[in-house]
Amino acid sequence: MTGVPASAAGGSGRPAPGGKLGAAAVNQASLWNIANILTMVRLVLVPGFVMLMLQDGGYDPAWRAWAWAAFAVAMITDIFDGHLARTYNLVTDFGKIADPIADKAIMGAALLCLSALGDLPWWVTGVILFRELGITVLRFWVIRHGVIPASRGGKMKTLLQGVAVGMYVLALTGPLATARFWVMAVAVALTVLTGLDYVRQAVVLRRAGLAAERAEQAERAEQVEPAERVAERTGQAERAGQDSAEESSR
Repeated sequence: MTGVPASAAGGSGRPAPGGKLGAAAVNQASLWNIANILTMVRLVLVPGFVMLMLQDGGYDPAWRAWAWAAFAVAMITDIFDGHLARTYNLVTDFGKIADPIADKAIMGAALLCLSALGDLPWWVTGVILFRELGITVLRFWVIRHGVIPASRGGKMKTLLQGVAVGMYVLALTGPLATARFWVMAVAVALTVLTGLDYVRQAVVLRRAGLAAERAEQAERAEQVEPAERVAERTGQAERAGQDSAEESSR
């Protein structure tokens, strides 16, 4: 899932034509803006989803349907809070941190519940969670060199993961149960492939960043060196003048 873009907080964004939400949202990117509120809703939905999912041993179709509804709301709010933040410049430090946490929390909770109930193999949960946590670490590894934009494959991976997990949350049988297996298989394949591509991009970005830093240091050294040479020549001239003055006094 994509997080809120890391642009500067505050300021006004692009107003929505004739919309009360746009007028209020662009006023100031405060903590209590609509994008952050939706993120908070997702965070609150996580424990609620887990409770609904595990009611009556976790196999009651009615409770599973309510759990699916909570999961669907969380997925939808994820789309809207990111769109609102980008459109109206509602970016805050809280949103930058809380948005990716909320994304991973709801998905991780769903995967862990499904595996604990025996509906989903543990290795599938492990692959998806390892990828998501690993990408988070990579983001911090290269963040001073730049930000890797979300690719189409990454967006498709997020969509398929949400659809597949949602289908597993529901108590499906027959052809739909078979269909969800294949949707999850494609989602896992995209999870691995996009993860490897992200690693490649992170390595390339870091190398480019280090090369740029070395070039900048070399340029600074070239600018400093002539000044040092002038100072050295000035010192030599002063010493020569002092020696000449001493010889004349003798």
